[in-house]
Amino acid sequence: MPLVTRNIEPRHLCRQTLPSVRSELECMTNITLANVIRQLGSLSKFAEDIFGELFTQANTFASRVSILVERVDRLQVKVTQLDPKEEEVSLQGINTRKAFKSSTTQDQKLFDRDSLPVPVLETYRTCNTPPPLNILSPYRDDGKEALKFYTDPSYFFDLWKEKMLQDTKDIMKEKRKHRKEKKENPNRGNVNPRKIKTRKEEWEKLKMGQEFVESKDKHGPAGYPSNMVYQNGSIGSNESMDVNCYPPPPQTDSIVPPPPSFPDDSLPPPPVEFRLPAPQGG
Repeated sequence: MPLVTRNIEPRHLCRQTLPSVRSELECMTNITLANVIRQLGSLSKFAEDIFGELFTQANTFASRVSILVERVDRLQVKVTQLDPKEEEVSLQGINTRKAFKSSTTQDQKLFDRDSLPVPVLETYRTCNTPPPLNILSPYRDDGKEALKFYTDPSYFFDLWKEKMLQDTKDIMKEKRKHRKEKKENPNRGNVNPRKIKTRKEEWEKLKMGQEFVESKDKHGPAGYPSNMVYQNGSIGSNESMDVNCYPPPPQTDSIVPPPPSFPDDSLPPPPVEFRLPAPQGG
């Protein structure tokens, strides 16, 4: 519901009962003219109030800007006077210095009764007082105030406070849940890193023969099948494995593919310690 801060009165110029006069038309004309003058007076009063508020806000803004300009000027002078080549500050001197503390004051009590604008305060004073329902509060069994069922100024604050408390409870519950999971699974975040393959290991495998390289590739670490070895290096059990995850048996009439050939220029020459001795002539 919109709140009307300024209401020009009278709202109706001609809606009045006429007294018993000889000329009703002349009486209505005078009443209308008087109401127009009253409306102009109310409008001028509100215009003065609006311009007064604008002047107060502009004055406050100008004073804050002037204070900020003075602070910037002082800071500029201080920065230009500092020379990092001449002044050396030790670590002990930095720790012994006092921490920066701002001298600016924060605005508080913005929505207090004393901070109400004059038109809103006048409208508030013209309102009717609530009925004395607090007389019935001693007769209630739940201990609540009877007036709060008619009007409750703290309703929205209590609603906001309840929501903030609920959000805090949810956050604490989530933290306890993560802490409990961490206690139950202490090695959850400890994942074995993948071993980095080097050229030296490749040549170590190749010097034993191509058939040994293929057999090691088919089996995982420590001779386990490759389908039982996970990416993090852990080894699964046979009970948790499904029968369908085993590869089908090879066909008898299938042709065995030849081993992959490595061209001579695909790898760099092996190190000296892994090179085969040169054949000695006869």
